[in-house]
Amino acid sequence: MQIDVATPMRAGTASEGPSALSVEKVTHRFGSRLALDDVSLDVPRGSFTALLGPNGAGKTTLFSLVTRLYDNRTGAIRVLGHDVRREPAAALSRLGVVFQARTLDLDLSVQQNLVYHATLHGIGFGRARQRAREALDRVGLVDRAKDKVRQLSGGQMRRIEIARALIHRPDLLLLDEPTVGLDIGSRAALVAEVRRLIASDGLGVLWATHIIEEIAPGDRIVVLHRGRVRAQGSFAEMVADSAGDLSAAFLALVDEDGASGHAGDAP
Repeated sequence: MQIDVATPMRAGTASEGPSALSVEKVTHRFGSRLALDDVSLDVPRGSFTALLGPNGAGKTTLFSLVTRLYDNRTGAIRVLGHDVRREPAAALSRLGVVFQARTLDLDLSVQQNLVYHATLHGIGFGRARQRAREALDRVGLVDRAKDKVRQLSGGQMRRIEIARALIHRPDLLLLDEPTVGLDIGSRAALVAEVRRLIASDGLGVLWATHIIEEIAPGDRIVVLHRGRVRAQGSFAEMVADSAGDLSAAFLALVDEDGASGHAGDAP
């Protein structure tokens, strides 16, 4: 399969402004293990970009670099044009994130979780309560504000985490395998909710997943395998040589026999 889309499209003209996220030539190691190898990708504003890769591809490592849990010592990562190393406060203030691991306090109410998070962003208590209500309304859970988090279903908890990530009104939303552990109905509802937020708020979204069914025509796709970007581009570009079958296109890209070199292995 020949897909010449491994180099990210330079999103954002002078009138459009910078991309929601730009990653350029980022490499990262854990000791001798190469976790990411010269990774470049782009997330335009107002887009759903799927970061598609099997477990162990490097998706969580990339998210950790974007959010400054790890320090990128090579390349550049920019959020709305702000370099995360040189301007961390400006970059992170435009960013919301939902990690794969659940991070809500189960013994606090939904509202208390959101208000606490808002105060960490420097939002005063009164305004934080208002923002919490607004965020809950956006994800359809304002009626659960007083309930303890442990009373919610897995899908509802994920929606609360999205509400929390949006409370400071970011322009970029990162979601790392957000549907893990959810049933089919809850998974579909969560994907639909994020797509609605893109349409209503113009968010740029990077959605990390290994589930093909979560990707739709019209999405941008970045295929990450063993720490390397194998291809990226539009849905149509990805399936052009596979009769419209994204699963077949993905399997061809991550076929070990067809890939030269293996990032992720110890050198």
